[in-house]
Amino acid sequence: MDAVRLIVTSRRALAVGGDAPEILTEVWQAQALAQAIGSRLAVAGPPELRGEALGLTELAGRGCGVLDEPRLAPGDLRAAQLTELGDARQALSYLGGLLGEVGIALVGLACAANDEGTYWQCMEAIDAADESRDRVREMLRKLTDGEQRLPEREAG
Repeated sequence: MDAVRLIVTSRRALAVGGDAPEILTEVWQAQALAQAIGSRLAVAGPPELRGEALGLTELAGRGCGVLDEPRLAPGDLRAAQLTELGDARQALSYLGGLLGEVGIALVGLACAANDEGTYWQCMEAIDAADESRDRVREMLRKLTDGEQRLPEREAG
């Protein structure tokens, strides 16, 4: 499945919400998907994005690592369903939106947490989601900069 469809699926699942374990599962799914997209971009994406994409892979991996790994049925891991990136700009734009929504969901969950463990898990996951989103924004900026330089090269 292409990246944008998987991201849209994740955004919908996150919007449905549920109790804390369901939200944390969706947050984990989103970070795993960001990690998979980062890996794909690092290996086969535009050359100017490869370093940032590797960083996204590491940050999103940290985002998964601070959360308890959810028990998913075989085939339910969205990141494993990623078969193609499609347009890098569009995929990154959607991914940035998803990571922003992850942060918002985590803030709500942290505010309602009944125990310190959940609270601190959310705080660490918020940091990871914010850093991942910053990395996505940087990749989008690099894509824009590369497009602006392209006409200059063609004119020269």
